[in-house]
Amino acid sequence: MRVVVLTGAGISAESGIPTFRGPDGLWEGHRVEDVATPEAFVRDPEFVHRFYNMRRNKLLSPEIQPNAAHIALANFEARPGIEFLLITQNIDDLHVRAGSKNVLPMHGELLKARCLDTGELFPWREDLSMGTPHPKHPERLGRLRPHIVWFGEVPLGMDQIEDAAHRADLFLAIGTSAVVYPAAGIVQWTKPSCRRVEINMEATPQSNRFHESLRGPASQLVPKYLDEL
Repeated sequence: MRVVVLTGAGISAESGIPTFRGPDGLWEGHRVEDVATPEAFVRDPEFVHRFYNMRRNKLLSPEIQPNAAHIALANFEARPGIEFLLITQNIDDLHVRAGSKNVLPMHGELLKARCLDTGELFPWREDLSMGTPHPKHPERLGRLRPHIVWFGEVPLGMDQIEDAAHRADLFLAIGTSAVVYPAAGIVQWTKPSCRRVEINMEATPQSNRFHESLRGPASQLVPKYLDEL
């Protein structure tokens, strides 16, 4: 069975990570335009760095751990006969920590830094600033940015995502608001015979495209649903 899973902020919210955007349109108290666009980084890179430094430090704090939904997905992937791709809109590493192997973080990874000149990626758990030395060229300062896909940038792995969606027998969307594209449109790429299941706290703009919609916390519903498959 070919299984494609899309996860959003809702699955990590139960682990203590704030959701991407609140009802007031702010991202953790900041305007999206000020912290999540290339233009914001050009305008005030130190401010943007401070924002992601806070998020990185939060992610690395001991109380942030994978929850039952993350673990259930990892266990499901390990079943025999499953061809599995886990696409996540989240920039945390909780799926990997839970044991998932085939994870595609379409919006980037908070625990990586990217070279502005070459695009090279580096594992990163420390703060970043415009005074941070380049790992390979210490004389070059301020040439790293968070490895995050900002608004106006193309998400990662889109060809792989589209191919997997076309081939999927089961598509699960978990904890995603279905308002940010192209992630919200992945369900539309699945074939007519694909079983489409949405697990979310509330209805989304894409709910009518799913065969089944389950309402409630991911940590409760995901293990139950996967156990019953």
